[in-house]
Amino acid sequence: MEDSRPIRRRGRGRPRRRICAFCVDKVAVIDYKDTEMLNRYVNEFGRIRPRRQTGTCAKHQRALAVAVKRARHIALLPFVAM
Repeated sequence: MEDSRPIRRRGRGRPRRRICAFCVDKVAVIDYKDTEMLNRYVNEFGRIRPRRQTGTCAKHQRALAVAVKRARHIALLPFVAM
């Protein structure tokens, strides 16, 4: 017996482009002391999430990486989550 429903394809087509949250808010400097904001850009293992996941532009991704590294160095963020 044949089903007359159309075939649904998941994950096909072009994904929606994420926009940089820092560009939208016109953030001039990413503060390394704002750990709540930085935790959104660090995964559960303590690694910095890539641009393709977060949607940040290249300029802000570089500044974000510097801020996370500074926060780690003065023990505001962990280097590795245990």
